[in-house]
Amino acid sequence: MSNETASFGEILIYLIGGIVFISGGLFTAWIIRPKRPNEEKLTTYESGEDPLGGAWGQVNIRFYVIALIFLLFEVEIVFLFPWATVFGREELIEATDGLWGWVALSEMFVFIFILALGLAYAWRKGYLEWDKPEIKPSDFKGPVPTEKYNAINHKYSKFTSEQPKK
Repeated sequence: MSNETASFGEILIYLIGGIVFISGGLFTAWIIRPKRPNEEKLTTYESGEDPLGGAWGQVNIRFYVIALIFLLFEVEIVFLFPWATVFGREELIEATDGLWGWVALSEMFVFIFILALGLAYAWRKGYLEWDKPEIKPSDFKGPVPTEKYNAINHKYSKFTSEQPKK
């Protein structure tokens, strides 16, 4: 058996050991846990509140676009740190009379330029703009006069700029 095959065998032993260890812990917890289900424990938990409506709520697609752009730049950071440690080694730069450093620097500038181009494209297309909803006043006519309602809202709101009508 070659040395490489022995290394894969060692990895296989670690994988099997990990699976047995995790399965054993889960099985032991299943055996010793108390089994007292009731109606409250079997309900859906949603941040301490009773869920309202179905679970198929619509989510604005812009959340996904922003998340993808965020992930793009997180991956950029993941590439920048190893690049800086590997290509910043003095012995490699000195061995190639500085050429190694210039090549590495130009590669990273090209990489960052391509990412900046993608960001500029997303910005230009308006993917980073967030439309604010238009607030429409209600035409509801309730038993409380509008002046009293505005006076109460003004009294308890620190953010309103309107003065109550008298």
